[in-house]
Amino acid sequence: MSRTAPELEGLLRELAPQVLGILVRRHGQFDAAEDAVQEALLAAALQWPGAGIPDNPRSWLVTVAGRRLVDEFRSESARRAREENVALLEVAEPGPAPAEDDTLTLLFLCCHPSLSPPSQLALTLRAVGGLGTAEIARAFLVPEATMAQRISRAKQKIKSSGAGFAPPPAGQRAERLRVVRQVLYLIFNEGYTTSSGADLQRADLTAEAIRLTRMLHRLSPDGETAGLLALMVLTDARRPARTDAQGALVPLDEQDRSLWNPELIAEGVALVSATLGRGPLGPYQLQAAIAALHDEAPTAASTDWPQILALYEVLERVAPGPVVTLNRAVAVARARGPLAGLTVLAELDGDERMRGNHRLEAVRAHLLELVGDAAGARDAYRRAATMTASLPEQRYLTLRAAALGTRTRSEH
Repeated sequence: MSRTAPELEGLLRELAPQVLGILVRRHGQFDAAEDAVQEALLAAALQWPGAGIPDNPRSWLVTVAGRRLVDEFRSESARRAREENVALLEVAEPGPAPAEDDTLTLLFLCCHPSLSPPSQLALTLRAVGGLGTAEIARAFLVPEATMAQRISRAKQKIKSSGAGFAPPPAGQRAERLRVVRQVLYLIFNEGYTTSSGADLQRADLTAEAIRLTRMLHRLSPDGETAGLLALMVLTDARRPARTDAQGALVPLDEQDRSLWNPELIAEGVALVSATLGRGPLGPYQLQAAIAALHDEAPTAASTDWPQILALYEVLERVAPGPVVTLNRAVAVARARGPLAGLTVLAELDGDERMRGNHRLEAVRAHLLELVGDAAGARDAYRRAATMTASLPEQRYLTLRAAALGTRTRSEH
């Protein structure tokens, strides 16, 4: 069986969490099993293009990774501490690969509450996403050695926590699932608007977040997971129009909507339509409904801002927070005028959670510009530019401030 390089890469990423789940369920030792799976994936990437993909690629990976695990346990440095494990491994190895998919249990483990959010992100991308340490390091703009240490510490933290490889108890499942969704959304957001660096977006990260969320939706098809998937695809549908040919940021109102992806929009709208009104409303479903209203508007002028505002008001009751208030201020400004938006924005002044948030100053600048306060808008744009490490956002905000400076001089 032959496949193109992208198809082979996709197959390996799909199989990675399944193989790891089998090994951890069979042998325990998450850290050692994860290392063995990474070595098996590397072996497959090197051998399969020439030798062809085995008839049962998952069993091939399980066998190779299992042998690597046996070798590890037999090593001189670990022999005395792990003699009992080796004996158990020799009884169990190789054995047929079970049919069940442990990916959801693996996601729960990678998003264990004992881990910090950065560790949850890194471990999810490595263990469930099948990304190498170097790829994850590049995605988050840190040295590979730093990311390797972060992943190693995360695996040790899971080991020391005593967390077994089993789904969380029924009473904890909803909360753990919420954390999994949050981690996947953080991965998506880092890809959609990178927190620092020369590029506005990382298509590889958004694609991986969507792939993992599709997987989660298949394994746990609840309303909020469907809402998260809808939110991701509806947002990602606009990605081709977010930058111009030079990589400069293009605001939503100025984007060429013919570049938006109609297939992703149709998928997202269908997911929203299938879930809204069929159970308790969650924040991802509400955000997806808002994104659908944006995506379905043929022009910026035809956007249904009163309906968007109504949804933000519901969202603020369901999941209150400063970012929701900030977005509601934008919707209020579009539905009722910029002065009304500035009034809502004032609610965030002094909120410690928004200290240093460039979006707050960017929205303030835009609304001040709309009410005719060019000097105030220019200063706010400049403040916003100093608060973001994203070079495309810095350039955009600096150019807006410069344009207002020119306008102010020309008015005198």
